[in-house]
Amino acid sequence: MGAIKNVALVGASGSLGTPVLNALVKSGSFNVTVLKRPSSTATFPASVDVRTADLSSKDSVVAALKGQDAVVSTVGIEALPAQDILVEAAVAAGVKRFLPSDFGSNISIPKTAALPIFKSKVAIHEKLREASAATPTFTYTLVCSGAFLDWGLEHNFLLNWEETKPKLFDGGKNIFSATSLDSIGQAVVGVLSHPDETKNRFVQIKDIDISQSQLLDIAKKVDPAKEWHDPIHIDTADLERSSNESLAKGQISMPVMVGYIFRAIFGPAEYGSHFQTTDNELLGLGGKDEADVEAILRKLMLGRSSVEAQGEKWLT
Repeated sequence: MGAIKNVALVGASGSLGTPVLNALVKSGSFNVTVLKRPSSTATFPASVDVRTADLSSKDSVVAALKGQDAVVSTVGIEALPAQDILVEAAVAAGVKRFLPSDFGSNISIPKTAALPIFKSKVAIHEKLREASAATPTFTYTLVCSGAFLDWGLEHNFLLNWEETKPKLFDGGKNIFSATSLDSIGQAVVGVLSHPDETKNRFVQIKDIDISQSQLLDIAKKVDPAKEWHDPIHIDTADLERSSNESLAKGQISMPVMVGYIFRAIFGPAEYGSHFQTTDNELLGLGGKDEADVEAILRKLMLGRSSVEAQGEKWLT
């Protein structure tokens, strides 16, 4: 397929959208357009073309996507269903490549795909396959990044380092792959720069393979004066069972969904969270080591007041 030059980004002001936008702009390889909701007050760099679109209206999105070669979606979990219209509009507008809002667990793994939290993502994958089969000029790439490394540490998701007795899942020994938000942005640039090599498939990326026990050891190294106690051990099978019971009662809440995510990240090997192969070299990613993780934790643990973290307590 031809080179990708014009790229539209949806969800550009979010936690992931911002570093993806920065990477696209910094690369200098693309004409970047941001699609934003009519109610959005977000601002963007002067070099970015900003178009307003109602994501619930196919006609509105088609008009906004005219002339675009690729669409990158970084919408949050609550907006995933809106990608149905986004895909349909992209096909109608003649878009050549679509990257849905995946950027997490590899749901080509059956055990992971079966978790209810990923139902919307599985559905959009099928929609993309059907759309590409019906319109061969329309293609897609599914980016699997594993856990979000820096975001996950900042929000106490991968390890609650603010607690003296942090929770460790499945003993904290299982290795999982993780990628920083900036590296995900670089991977998006890499995918769009290699359209033929990344056509109609999953790509896997990672910065590091690590465990919760290793993260805890690094946290203790960063703050040895803290009064650390024995961690609390939680079985991810129990989490999944509890989430299933709550879901069966119609209880759809963030803690319920997070139980499934913890199962996907920290669970046993059959959930595929430890990536055995990657597309790092193709996409230009170099990876990180424990010294990089220590630098992230050092900045968080020694440079942020507890007041700034109060809104993250739901993750505990």
